[in-house]
Amino acid sequence: MLLKHCSIHLIPSACCPSMLPVRMLSILILLFSLCNADSICPPEHNPLTLSPRQIIAEYEGNPVTVNCTTALAEHKGLYFTVGNETSRIIEEQMSISQSVSLSDWNVTIKCKVKLNESHECSKDLQVITFKNPEVFHSVQLVNVTRKETQYRLQCDIINVAPVQYVTVSWYKNSEKIQTESFNDTTTKTPVNKSSILRVNISREENVVEFRCEAQLDFGPHRPKLPAISQTHRVSAHYAPELKTQNSTDDTYALEGTDIIMSCEAVGNPLLVYNWICDGKNMLENTTSLSLPRVHGNKTCACTATNYLGNITKTIHLHVEPRGCPPTLTPSEMVVRFGDPVLINCSTSATDVQGMGWEAPFGGTGFERPPVVTWRVDKVEEWTPNPFCYVTLVNGSQCTVNPLITVYKTPDSVSVSDMGHGSMVEGREYDLKCDVINVAPVQNLTVTWYRGNETVLTQMFNDSTMTPVNASSTLRISTPRDYNGLTFRCEAELHLGPKGPKFPPNVTSPPYTAVVLYKPFMESCPDHVTVVENAAFSIDMLSCQPDGNPFPIVQWFYEGKILNSSKPLTRTDSGKYTAIVENSRGRSNTSVHITVEYSPSFTCKEHYEITVNDKHQSICEPVGLPTPTLTWFKDGKQMVSPQRWKKNDSGKYLLNAHNTHGTAEHTLYLEILYSPEFKNGNESKQVLQGEDVTLSCSADSNPPSNIRWVYTPAVNSNVTTEGHQKIITITRATSTNAGFYICVAENKVGRNTRFVTLMIKGNTSKVLFPAIWAFLTLLIIGLTLLVVYFHNRQKKRGQYNFVPVCQMSNIAI
Repeated sequence: MLLKHCSIHLIPSACCPSMLPVRMLSILILLFSLCNADSICPPEHNPLTLSPRQIIAEYEGNPVTVNCTTALAEHKGLYFTVGNETSRIIEEQMSISQSVSLSDWNVTIKCKVKLNESHECSKDLQVITFKNPEVFHSVQLVNVTRKETQYRLQCDIINVAPVQYVTVSWYKNSEKIQTESFNDTTTKTPVNKSSILRVNISREENVVEFRCEAQLDFGPHRPKLPAISQTHRVSAHYAPELKTQNSTDDTYALEGTDIIMSCEAVGNPLLVYNWICDGKNMLENTTSLSLPRVHGNKTCACTATNYLGNITKTIHLHVEPRGCPPTLTPSEMVVRFGDPVLINCSTSATDVQGMGWEAPFGGTGFERPPVVTWRVDKVEEWTPNPFCYVTLVNGSQCTVNPLITVYKTPDSVSVSDMGHGSMVEGREYDLKCDVINVAPVQNLTVTWYRGNETVLTQMFNDSTMTPVNASSTLRISTPRDYNGLTFRCEAELHLGPKGPKFPPNVTSPPYTAVVLYKPFMESCPDHVTVVENAAFSIDMLSCQPDGNPFPIVQWFYEGKILNSSKPLTRTDSGKYTAIVENSRGRSNTSVHITVEYSPSFTCKEHYEITVNDKHQSICEPVGLPTPTLTWFKDGKQMVSPQRWKKNDSGKYLLNAHNTHGTAEHTLYLEILYSPEFKNGNESKQVLQGEDVTLSCSADSNPPSNIRWVYTPAVNSNVTTEGHQKIITITRATSTNAGFYICVAENKVGRNTRFVTLMIKGNTSKVLFPAIWAFLTLLIIGLTLLVVYFHNRQKKRGQYNFVPVCQMSNIAI
């Protein structure tokens, strides 16, 4: 067949291909396959439908079942190819299913339908196996200028697949500033990628928080996995600077008193301090220097240093005579912003010209000693810095400054999950505590609580005295036990011994963690024994499902789902398996249940037993545990016989007992046995003309059917008396001589007895030895023949024995 160039057109074109008749679609596909040697099936008329059409699932997750349906009513078979493996071809079905394992990064799945022996259609299933990444954040200091600091931030996305679906986002203080994706569309296995962000941080920005976030996003109407992120804080570096513009300062002290000199400088990183007084190194790495009981003036220099430089402040100490400086009551105080304040300044000096308060607000004029008061109704300055001065008669002046700390509790304290929402077991997440509008922040302590347990305490070294916003981050790993656990943070101002008796604090509302984890069944026993009449059901087991989301539980018995509230009966012992499943996975747990029950009998009331049968085959009780069976006859317990005898017929009581009860059953046993003759074979000799009587009876149960086998004669007659058969011969002649066989038979078996009748008289002849030998052989042969047919009757059914020939009369 040569079909190099041909075309196929559907008219009308508005017709939906999926609505074509099935037979027409089959013909169209076949023609298309013949016309297009390079095409397996016309895409617009592909008869195959896959469900789902696409798989997006986690690598090594639960297997996914794919259904493939064909619109062709007539085809040569449906089958799947998964990688290099081909499933069994299924004929005469419109759909097939295939379980797909997600343990191959490059799995290829096709469903195929055979149109004939040489052509087929196929449809590919798109499979995307993914792995959510880990994220690591690193920071490198690049350059420092007077105005700003340059950093290089690197976000490492580790072990992610497929990388083409990864989006990396950079956030600056929760504001997205940069997004990056990757164009690698060929790599399906996990890879490592990095994203770089260069930033300049100014001093005005203080501490800036940067967050790197990686997320697998498979597009509109497709899964979007939870973002994985890490956060890092950076701040501007700068050389040391004095808080005041003056590099020199004058300090006054009363002779013999202790003095503390302060060196207030700022810089980042932290500053190292060095004090030198009158040329002597004081070896103090602090912002303040204590000098006890000073005498005479001194000159001290404080140098603050970091890797960007140093700055020095010179302090001239003027030691004044006694009476200066004045005394403050109180000399140190802690006041809440907006509250009133009152401090008295007094002096014991006698040569005082006047004294007063200098302050941004609430100052006084030049007043007479010995006391002057600084009074303010509302403190509305964060650093009021008032000082009291005393002017002596000689014109010298001394001053003293009270130490005043103005504080403000936070407007609010709250915990946030930074947008990640629900957590997944085994991963790390950050919780953020935001403290809004608090002062002074250097006295702030943030304490994190998990439930009622303290897990983190953070303090702040910012020397800013005005209200600021502060935040603390708690990193947690998430075991399943954290689900439903509450986290809270508490902001507390530690204001020292002069502060409030109970440090002011504000606690956030509790944040309840939601941790998603795979399901499992806990408190499940390995084996349970129950009683049938206790109405026990699977729901009454101590098994408790756990998982988040809360799992669906299904119980199975012998591979079939069951109603777990249905009471178990004696036929329900066995292995029960619970399958618990949620969106995070599934697990199974098995319990072996034994249903015990009290004894019972399902036996007949009358049994016919053949003699010598084993008695165990008669009547057995049922029960669990296996009941103990006891036999009684005539009210007396008996030992169960190994085999039954003729005299064992009678009424019996059976008693069955186990831990759950007792059952009794009455039955009558009738012992059956085959016929037995009282006398064996015999020979009888009579005179010719004498009357002869031959009788035959047998002992058996049931009674035997007795018959004589002999050659009839006109002078012989058979009669029945009870269970006997009697042959009466009147005036016996030589024709009556011969063998007479008595056959006794019942349903148990058969027996025979031989009687040899010999007639003696004038006409009798002496038998030759050969005749006697013949008769002996004939008797033996007949006996063997009867035994043979008797055995065949027992093995294969009922037979009637009919002699092939009658015995001849033999004259004796």
